[in-house]
Amino acid sequence: MNFERSEMQQQITQMIRDFGKAHIQPYVLEWDENQIFPTALFKQLGQLGLMGVLVPAEYGGSGLGYPEYVTVISEIARFCGGIGLSVAAHNSLCTGHILQFGQEAQKQKYLPKLASGEWIGAWGLTEPNTGSDAMNMKCVARKDGDEWVINGGKCWITHGKSGDVAVVIARTGEVRDSHGMTAFIVERGTPGFSGGKKENKLGMRASETAEMIFDNCRIPAENILGKEGEGFIQSMKVLDGGRISIAALSLGIAKGAYDAALQYSKERQQFDQPISRFQGIAFKLADMAIQIEAATLLTMQAADMKSRGEKMTKEAAMAKYYASEVAVKVANEAVQVFGGYGYTKDFPVEKFYRDAKLCTIGEGTSEIQKIVIAREALR
Repeated sequence: MNFERSEMQQQITQMIRDFGKAHIQPYVLEWDENQIFPTALFKQLGQLGLMGVLVPAEYGGSGLGYPEYVTVISEIARFCGGIGLSVAAHNSLCTGHILQFGQEAQKQKYLPKLASGEWIGAWGLTEPNTGSDAMNMKCVARKDGDEWVINGGKCWITHGKSGDVAVVIARTGEVRDSHGMTAFIVERGTPGFSGGKKENKLGMRASETAEMIFDNCRIPAENILGKEGEGFIQSMKVLDGGRISIAALSLGIAKGAYDAALQYSKERQQFDQPISRFQGIAFKLADMAIQIEAATLLTMQAADMKSRGEKMTKEAAMAKYYASEVAVKVANEAVQVFGGYGYTKDFPVEKFYRDAKLCTIGEGTSEIQKIVIAREALR
């Protein structure tokens, strides 16, 4: 594995930093305070090729690999975790599912619009009473002639109200049958498909999280992704990539909090010297830097394996688990470095602190990642 950042990764980093300073940083507080999902921003990101990072050029995407994708998500999250989360969910879940399992006609129809940012994607697996127990889902689809009729709801869906197209997994067989679920593509505006309650969240407030409701929603059979009964198996494979997304998001939040703490420690004067010269602060900064570096290596290892087509369930779970825990620890320590100021919205670490917590929950809690890691190790 090459530990040096490629020229492409360096170019992506500079491009996002320039864009972020002009188009994200000035509005972060407003978006967070008012829980605004800035849809126009994602069209701009699409013009930069950041809404179809992994999509081949033949479908209008950037055709890059997972190491570059990690760079994209982590650099955006340095400015705003919520924007990073939305870009990650769009790329790896909805777009990624269609890219990985769609028929050629489906790819040609949906991927160009998703990769350009013209359409924003959503992905629906989670339900109110199932959470990680997906095989107990209540949202069902029954066949009626050449159509499927979907009834039920999904919750905690990124872009559940504003998404233009969603990949939805519904039960088409028996409860707890891993081959009893099917993935469908559902376009916004389809009769019987609507957005429900928008969640009022602690952090990641610029990323929309809402319910999706299906009331006798009729979907043509051609909108099935793959084959009937493959939805759960497909979802587990998609979530392997999703874990890398959350690891990358965690890295960005941790780096953003660390950058702010490091800069503040050099500017803040106490007893006639910068607080960075005090051992108590210097040791915190050292621990933060070490943890971020270790999380980066785990994440890039999983990304490299994913790009080479290797099985990386264990590695992705390790990256997601460790990086998300690091994000919380680093953000917490950053608040400590700022002292009382870190508890106010006048400085950025308060937001990094709130955003970080979702990383230990999204795409499965840290405890679930430990179960995945242990299961893979015991094999």
